[in-house]
Amino acid sequence: NFKTEKVTNMNSMFYECESLKEIDLLSFNTENVTDMAYMFQGCKNLKEIDLSKFCTKNVNNMACLFKKCKNLINIKNLTEFKTEKVTSMNSMFYECRLLKEIDLSKFDTQNITDIGSMFYGCNILKILKLSKNFKTENVTNMNSMFYECELLEEIDLSNFNTQNVTDMCCMFFGCKNLKS
Repeated sequence: NFKTEKVTNMNSMFYECESLKEIDLLSFNTENVTDMAYMFQGCKNLKEIDLSKFCTKNVNNMACLFKKCKNLINIKNLTEFKTEKVTSMNSMFYECRLLKEIDLSKFDTQNITDIGSMFYGCNILKILKLSKNFKTENVTNMNSMFYECELLEEIDLSNFNTQNVTDMCCMFFGCKNLKS
């Protein structure tokens, strides 16, 4: 019965809740939230999260949202996230070591400037779905974006526009199985 309809900032709300194994967020109203950075960072025992009721249309910061959620295997409703106002997704899935698939095919990233370390340490990530809506013309930081995505064999970056990127250091470091 958390009343969250007036909340605009959920930054670090569950930060480092290391023992958290389950969380029911279906009553959360996130319609007015603009900052979700670090919201679940360090929730290393959380295995599944259902964000079906999350409204992200006003969110501008998703940096480190799931960072170090090392046992997370499923994120429900991620494909429905509205991301057109987001400017940072830095380290969003950093060390989500058990995610095998991430579908961002509906993400609109027209205002994103920072996607550095976004998938850093996603060791068993095999399927990464990006789309033509995953725009990068405003991005300046791609540092370590796919760092140690060891099982990733294919990434379609044909739609990436890197004209403003100033940092690509270690972007594909440790991508041992990357073929195309």
